[in-house]
Amino acid sequence: MLCYCNSQKDYHHCCEPYLLGIENPETAEQLMRSRYSAFVLANINYLMNSHHPQTRPTKERKAILKWAKSVHWKGLEIIDHKFGSVNDMDGYVEFKASFIENGEPGCIHENSHFVKENGKWYYESGIHK
Repeated sequence: MLCYCNSQKDYHHCCEPYLLGIENPETAEQLMRSRYSAFVLANINYLMNSHHPQTRPTKERKAILKWAKSVHWKGLEIIDHKFGSVNDMDGYVEFKASFIENGEPGCIHENSHFVKENGKWYYESGIHK
């Protein structure tokens, strides 16, 4: 089965090891892709744990889970990325995530900021476009 993140890789060799906690993403883009897969699968634990502790929306946990389950995810498109490689400490990934909500098409277009602390990447914040 192809991965939900549109990498054209097999899910078992792409995002699954991250979502199961077997491996950590090595780049900001890998984290972005794995977070998209976590939204598709409504894996709220991964979404919370991969969100930086200082900006983690813990009070919105139930609402995020409810929303992730309520939409039909259509695909992820990575538009651009700056920095965020194995040797960087921060990076940016611009993406579009398409979905259907209540029969209507929707799209999240965001430039996300990621930071790496103690060797682990975190989603820090994003600017919607």
